[in-house]
Amino acid sequence: MRQLTRRARRGTLALHVCASAGWLGMTLCLLALGLTAALTGSGAVAEASYRSMKVFADWLLAPLALVTLVSGVLLSLGTRWGLARYWWVWIKFWLTLAAALASVFAFRVRIDSTLADVLAGRPVLPYELVIPPVISLAAYTFMTVISVLKPWGPTKRGRTARERVRVRRG
Repeated sequence: MRQLTRRARRGTLALHVCASAGWLGMTLCLLALGLTAALTGSGAVAEASYRSMKVFADWLLAPLALVTLVSGVLLSLGTRWGLARYWWVWIKFWLTLAAALASVFAFRVRIDSTLADVLAGRPVLPYELVIPPVISLAAYTFMTVISVLKPWGPTKRGRTARERVRVRRG
């Protein structure tokens, strides 16, 4: 893929940062709601928390995950960083893909089944909807840190590409 123009890169970067921040913020909301449901002594409050979690999951989870993933791939392919040239980009891609898939196909399903259990009067484990947002929050924080610090240098593919450029110029 050819390099993005400056305008396209900046627009895609803004979209990526906004979607990522939205995904992170939504995860904090899901964590707060999960903790509220787990720690309350009120069945009505727990039910309201689970219903709220379902609204977030149904309307925001998939779009934010997808926009974050797609904009990140566009940025990596359309800039000098490449998708597999640097370890931090490569790791961030796989973590984002895993988090998006887990969020959409596992966490949403868990929210739906927990709410169904609560509405049917079946018991639920109090912290079952706290652990996924904690794991997500840790992953998103890690990805944010490596985006800023850009550790570990180039992958083997990145070193090979850099050598090819040196040979052509040299």
